[in-house]
Amino acid sequence: MRSPRFPLLAFGLVAVADLGSLAAGLGPGHLIAKPLLMPLLAAWAARRGAPRLLVAALLCGWGGDVLLLSDADAAFLAGMSCFAAGHVCYLVLFTRAGPHRARAGLLLACYAAVLTATLVLLVPDLPADLRLPVVCYSALLTAMAWTAAARLGPVAGAGGALFVLSDTLIATGVADWPQPPRPDLWIMLTYVAAQALLARGVLAAPPARTASYQPERTATP
Repeated sequence: MRSPRFPLLAFGLVAVADLGSLAAGLGPGHLIAKPLLMPLLAAWAARRGAPRLLVAALLCGWGGDVLLLSDADAAFLAGMSCFAAGHVCYLVLFTRAGPHRARAGLLLACYAAVLTATLVLLVPDLPADLRLPVVCYSALLTAMAWTAAARLGPVAGAGGALFVLSDTLIATGVADWPQPPRPDLWIMLTYVAAQALLARGVLAAPPARTASYQPERTATP
């Protein structure tokens, strides 16, 4: 129980339970498991001596997870706001991590093209009151994903890309686009992997990239 890896093991088990519940159509299992995911991942990151901004980003994700369990429009907007706050935490954290890596400009162009094409196609099919929030949120999400790859490398970059994919699946559902079977399963699978990879990418970053803002480590990795 005292091992710094215990929260990670618990996170993995809860993730399997959540995804299994979604695959089997067991709504109560998802309602129980989903709110546990980000606190466990945040606890693991904290025990690894994670920067406070990483823990804050994960807990913002927890707030969004809980709010999105409701189908109410107000809860959807509030959940989006929680995730947006998490992306701001990630952006600040990644920006402090050091200079851009090679080919960051090419990656930026690719992300900008994907964002533009997605919004052009998607926004007309969204409810009118969600169009501006979705545009603003999508730009922030894309900036986070690009910065993760440009500053921290492929692990965090993969996490950012999966976050974009997960939220795009949510947006296409809101727009009433055709969905794959069990869309909630694919949304959660990509989301859980995204947060785990982002956390891992931060914790695996070279010490020189995080020393200026990382608290003193008190536990053995």
